[in-house]
Amino acid sequence: MRIVTFARIKEYTKAIPITKTALEEWHYKTKKASWENVTDVKNTFNTADYIGNSRFVFNIKGNHYRLVAIVIFASQKVYIRFIGTHTQYDKIDCTTV
Repeated sequence: MRIVTFARIKEYTKAIPITKTALEEWHYKTKKASWENVTDVKNTFNTADYIGNSRFVFNIKGNHYRLVAIVIFASQKVYIRFIGTHTQYDKIDCTTV
């Protein structure tokens, strides 16, 4: 998969260094993947949730943080739309971010 918005990970890990290892692991696994459907995503990240509108929620660092991404299977692209704490995630409508 090609992560189009990788800069968001760099910015977030710079601001919140404790997330660096977990986000780097997510990036590594996602970059190596070749997802064709929801099942493929779940096989890579069994706690990932498909929330509709091509969006997935990934638990980061033991579910202390959340990452919302748009996954476009046909073009093999991932667009990171949100990275934040679980509390911050609860305040957004992740189907539209």
